[in-house]
Amino acid sequence: QVQLVESGGGLVQAGGSLRLSCVASGRTFSSYYMGWFRRAPGKEREFVAAIGRTGEEETFYADSVKDRFAISRDNAKNTVYLQMISLKPEDTAVYYCAAGAYYGLVYTTDQAHYVSWGQGTQVTVSS
Repeated sequence: QVQLVESGGGLVQAGGSLRLSCVASGRTFSSYYMGWFRRAPGKEREFVAAIGRTGEEETFYADSVKDRFAISRDNAKNTVYLQMISLKPEDTAVYYCAAGAYYGLVYTTDQAHYVSWGQGTQVTVSS
């Protein structure tokens, strides 16, 4: 399985921006669809964004982040990104990237269909 390491989290004021990165090692990165999830304090982990194996034409977002977040990938660098703008205090969470390779799925919001997870990176948005 692929190993994932996130980076780019931090403390930002409301309205600010951050870009998260997730670098993969191990099996061929381009064979995986990728997702970003987050867990806010006291809440369950939730879906944020997903991208298919080939790139930006295959993306999907949670309604709460649509038009503010953008997921992208660079298969040559084994990296998936999450660009976040217009951040809100409710975006505060630990953000996780995940990789999945279920046959027949272009991407998915279902956590059960991801096989590898990173350790997470903290994003804190102050009001």
